[in-house]
Amino acid sequence: MFELRYHTPKTWAQVVLSDFDRFLQDHAAAEKKASAMAVSMFSHYPDKPLLVEAMINLALEEMNHFRQVIKIMHERGIYQAPDHKDSYINNLRQSIRRGQEEYLMDRLLTAAIIEARGCERFGLVADALPSGPLKIFYELITSSEARHHELFVELALEYFSHREVEKRLSQLLDEEARIIITFPHRAALH
Repeated sequence: MFELRYHTPKTWAQVVLSDFDRFLQDHAAAEKKASAMAVSMFSHYPDKPLLVEAMINLALEEMNHFRQVIKIMHERGIYQAPDHKDSYINNLRQSIRRGQEEYLMDRLLTAAIIEARGCERFGLVADALPSGPLKIFYELITSSEARHHELFVELALEYFSHREVEKRLSQLLDEEARIIITFPHRAALH
């Protein structure tokens, strides 16, 4: 539906593979936070039935991903790391405007961008992994993330005009590129 303005180089995936256990811990945390974000969305907008239904389904799907990553971690003898703030997410959220309508639009569009970045990076991980169950898992996660970023844009288009969504999405994509390019490559999603 849209293209990110900055494309992660393939060398990022090599950093991930060099400390894959740490990446799995970060991935689990990201899935848990994504589920919590969906719960927050349907809790804050009970008067928007399409959004509520979509976010309930998303919360369940993200929690299922969390469960799958935890299972992989336990099979490898590793456990969850303590939760920490994601600087990328926090920096991107600073772009969210105040005002009831602006806030909703920006929450949906920043969520779309975050999911698109996840899709891109999970795809890089899938491409870099050798054949086997982990590669298949990350291919499936990549497909799921692609659907998620489309879902958030579709929801924005339910509540706002195409012109408004397109204009604001473009601004937020520029901001996201400015943010992500400043982060060093590490064994983490962002």
